[in-house]
Amino acid sequence: MELNTATLADFVRNAEILFMKGLDSVNMVARNSGMFRIDQIGDHMGDTKEYTEIDLEEYADIKGEGAQASRARVQQGYSKIGKLYRVSKDIGITYEMRRFNKYIDVVSKLTNLGKLAAKRMELDLTHRITFALSTSYVSKEGVTIDVSVGDTLALASTSHTVRASGITFRNRLANNPLFSKGGLEGMEQMIIENSINQFGEKVTIPYDIIWSTDDANTCNTIQEHLKSTSAPDSLNAGVVNVNQGKYRHVKLPRLATTNAGAVDSSKAKYWGLCSSENSQAFLGINEEPHLKATSDNGANMEFSTEDWNQGAAAGYFVVIPGARWFAFSDGLGTA
Repeated sequence: MELNTATLADFVRNAEILFMKGLDSVNMVARNSGMFRIDQIGDHMGDTKEYTEIDLEEYADIKGEGAQASRARVQQGYSKIGKLYRVSKDIGITYEMRRFNKYIDVVSKLTNLGKLAAKRMELDLTHRITFALSTSYVSKEGVTIDVSVGDTLALASTSHTVRASGITFRNRLANNPLFSKGGLEGMEQMIIENSINQFGEKVTIPYDIIWSTDDANTCNTIQEHLKSTSAPDSLNAGVVNVNQGKYRHVKLPRLATTNAGAVDSSKAKYWGLCSSENSQAFLGINEEPHLKATSDNGANMEFSTEDWNQGAAAGYFVVIPGARWFAFSDGLGTA
């Protein structure tokens, strides 16, 4: 189906088709990973939404004969507010490009336009992990982005606090090892010893995801430990691989990047575990990535240049009130 240069109506229809073709080609790894919970934010509901942790105490009490049952304690944890913002990008398609046999260029521009807002959503989601050791970072536009969790600390920390106890917990693995059998067992032990509720009581959190960058060695090592039928580091046949099928591997291709999305090799060895069931990472969406509204009456044409303007936009926020679902190692081998 070709763009019809004689009627704007046909162009608008084809522009939408080509935009969706580009959008559908984006692999939304972070969004579909299970690491983030999707919350659809309707129109006219304000531009902010608050998320909070809340815990019920872990155990019942002994009840004496004829005595009244004790009341369960409920404790609100920390809160964070997500604030919607919009991302957008426009392109112009010149009169000459439309008329002088530039159909391939027009198609390319519209298809690529369909990818931009979706890719930015992926970058913003992934950067919550990229900058997990910081409480903020500066975006590619120079905007300061708050990435702290509800206790005001970075997502990955050695001293997270809870509201109703002086006990702290860590979710950053000591010595930050590379992914290995020993590193994985160390992280699992850290989770066992640091999974607590707001009262400081030990709780069980089901961790089901290993996340990592797209570093080839890290990814291959993870796959060996998840898919080998015998222990990968064993010389003896028949030794069972206890990690076979234990986790799902999520490879985040935009994880080892700078704030502008360029390669950052210093983050290439990042890896960790997380719980999709207990995730406290929220993606609030008011506008899915879409082609900005056009019309068939010439309203999207610049009078003086005769350019046709097309644009992509999306509106969303990312907010993480708590860190008790997430475990982290930067792979650099330092404390």
